[in-house]
Amino acid sequence: MTSRLLAAETVADLARRVLAAHGVPATHAALQTDILMEAELRGLPSHGLQRLPRIAERLRRGLIVPGEAGSGRWAAPALFQLDGRQGLGPVVAVTALDAVADRARSLGVAMAAIRDANHLGMLSWYVERVAAAGQVAIALSTSEALVHPQGGRRALIGTNPVAIGVPTAAAPFVLDMATSLVPMGRIHVHALRGEPIPEGWALDADGNPTTDAAAAKHGAIAPFGGAKGYALGLGFELLVAALAGSALAPEVRGTLDADHPCTKGDVFIVATPHNDGGLSHRLAAHLDAVRACAPADPASPVLVPGDRARAERARRLTEGIPVEDGLWTQLEALAVTAA
Repeated sequence: MTSRLLAAETVADLARRVLAAHGVPATHAALQTDILMEAELRGLPSHGLQRLPRIAERLRRGLIVPGEAGSGRWAAPALFQLDGRQGLGPVVAVTALDAVADRARSLGVAMAAIRDANHLGMLSWYVERVAAAGQVAIALSTSEALVHPQGGRRALIGTNPVAIGVPTAAAPFVLDMATSLVPMGRIHVHALRGEPIPEGWALDADGNPTTDAAAAKHGAIAPFGGAKGYALGLGFELLVAALAGSALAPEVRGTLDADHPCTKGDVFIVATPHNDGGLSHRLAAHLDAVRACAPADPASPVLVPGDRARAERARRLTEGIPVEDGLWTQLEALAVTAA
């Protein structure tokens, strides 16, 4: 499958035009585009432009309400509950984050629980945004049943990612990981390219191990780390559902299809760091000490979460973003008309 290298602004402009053609207000389109672009810049196509045709189709079918930002209420002094009303995920999430970040400045900590919002995209964007403004953030989200329990053969749990952002005197520390071995979006990328997946990633619909990405799309992904990843994924799923009132994995729909309203849940926790003038420098120094650890392989220096993504982002801003020709052609057609 052939691809082309394109300047970031060229790609972003097309994404904004696709969204505008489907009735999304300019400010909302800019936010959704930013999330997709950051995924592309950081080398995460599973959360990038690949998702835009599905977003466009969901808009066309009325499954995403383009101008909606959600309706929230403070259920307790530090708990903000937000009904996303099927708005674009990033728009609803930023509405919630702005509310709890402000409350956390006065209370020390605040939490947002979101239901009925569309797919958020990569969680790292949100926690990094908060950390860059000087606060600590934790993000949790749920998904359709895509992961099999440890020792099981059927998908019953979501990929249920977690992200953590911590401000330091240098770049924020940013962790973003699914509790599945890989995100389902990465399997979709392999299927789109006609590439096999590594052994151990997934089972097919009959519960048998497979390296066929197309078969894995209809099967189950392995939890990362065996029983530990399975337990974390299940724990996060119950936590989000309990706080947001969202569906559990077997009933979640809408992040990977264009047929159903989105029913997953999201939780954001924002806290104000300890009031220590030297803390941010100590955190940055500790991360540098971790990087300076003697590597097992001299050719592969030790990195901390976020390093590789930042380096890839800088490279792609200079050299361009690779976009598959077929996807680019599809997006150009979607930008012309919503019909």
